[in-house]
Amino acid sequence: MAAVDARERETMHILVVEDEQKVASFIRRGLEAEHYEVSVVHDGAAGLEQALAADYDVVILDVMLPGRNGLDIVRELRAHGRAVPILLLTARAGVSDKVSGLDLGADDYLTKPFEFAELLARVRALLRRGAAAAPPTLSAGDLTLDPATRKVTRAGRPIELSPREYALLEFFLRNRGRVLSRTLIAQHVWGVDFDTFTNVIDVYVNYLRRKIDAAGEPKLLQTVRGVGYVLKEPER
Repeated sequence: MAAVDARERETMHILVVEDEQKVASFIRRGLEAEHYEVSVVHDGAAGLEQALAADYDVVILDVMLPGRNGLDIVRELRAHGRAVPILLLTARAGVSDKVSGLDLGADDYLTKPFEFAELLARVRALLRRGAAAAPPTLSAGDLTLDPATRKVTRAGRPIELSPREYALLEFFLRNRGRVLSRTLIAQHVWGVDFDTFTNVIDVYVNYLRRKIDAAGEPKLLQTVRGVGYVLKEPER
């Protein structure tokens, strides 16, 4: 049985995105000793490009990275329909990075410094779980968004969205019926947390509204004056 397990592990390909050279080398050596195939990159932009370019069985992703931070990478991978299991590494003792990462679609997290045995156990658990099942279709009324194919329709009418419009609509649909402030939208869709960004949000909400609420269709995306926006099914 051990020989069979070893052969199975040889086919497993793990991507490590970690800017600390010593930590990355430590993880690589340990995983290769367990017969996993390991690719390592040291900045966020390259990590996202690599994760989108190849099919990995697990991605081990540091949160604090140059170029693009780990939370941005999680957001982009899930927006592109990638269901690969993601293990976040964070040096922060607080829970904010962990909660944000899990909310964005990461599967597990590990706080630095860590013992390799614990990292290995978490990797094995993610591999047993495998890539998540195809995410369910999101909908509000006759508006649907399929995260697996990134197709959006309204009453069967295809809707073409830019990547940012798609991310914005997905965030609204995942929070259907909930009033979302501009600050909250900025944090989750753009990865920023300052109020001066809200004018950009208003512009993109208007772009999105023109596409999903065409003339004659019940309005789904509504403004809550002084608070933000809400996407909800029209009242009957």
